[in-house]
Amino acid sequence: MAAPEQNKMTLIGHLQELRNRLLRSVLVVVITTIISFLFANQIFHILTKPAAGYPLIYIDMTEMFSVYMQVCIATGIALAMPYLVYQVIMYIFPALTKPERKYILIAIPWIFLMFIGGVVFSYFILVPPGLQFLFTFGTGIANPQIRIGSYIAVILRIVLATGVIFELPVICAFLARLGLVTSEWLANKRKFAFILAFIGGAIITPTGDPVNQVLVAGPIIVLYEMGIWIAKIVQQRRSKLATIPLTAP
Repeated sequence: MAAPEQNKMTLIGHLQELRNRLLRSVLVVVITTIISFLFANQIFHILTKPAAGYPLIYIDMTEMFSVYMQVCIATGIALAMPYLVYQVIMYIFPALTKPERKYILIAIPWIFLMFIGGVVFSYFILVPPGLQFLFTFGTGIANPQIRIGSYIAVILRIVLATGVIFELPVICAFLARLGLVTSEWLANKRKFAFILAFIGGAIITPTGDPVNQVLVAGPIIVLYEMGIWIAKIVQQRRSKLATIPLTAP
């Protein structure tokens, strides 16, 4: 069996495997980053589309180059993420039990789907009102001249943070399958989750506008409730499997 052989691997063997997986991961990130450079104009068009009507500027000689590199590397890592996650899972896979392997393989597609869902939700729902508030606030006092470095940093922060937050139901389901949390425990922590949702909304949104904070906190609360509901379903399935009598072959 593969698992016992992996368990007998020496420390040097583990380090060599880790080195090989890291080298392959770096190589894939380099390739996807090069691909991002080829489509950099299209990527910048997507990222700057919410700022249409507000010209973006740069004032430092190297600022545009730095932003260009930042966007291409970030896009390259995003494109390589499925492969990177695969390498991490394959490295720790032999140390997992059979149920843990099954659950993590089931969770992988949902991890990517929920992350993409969070990115799309952020780009189309959260970003437009947030930018509108920032671009128009105080225009009677001064005209906005937005540095592209500042703009890209804000966009990436909102989009990536929202993508991570959308993993909440998947995390709840995975922990419930392992028996580490229950729907009752999650429900009892609901008030703390709501408080953290609004704190997270204040951190993620670059504005002090309560409306934009609610736009972030609202989905977090909904996702947490989904996590409770999914955890309950998982518990019920685990209970049914536990009550199935074992029969002799």
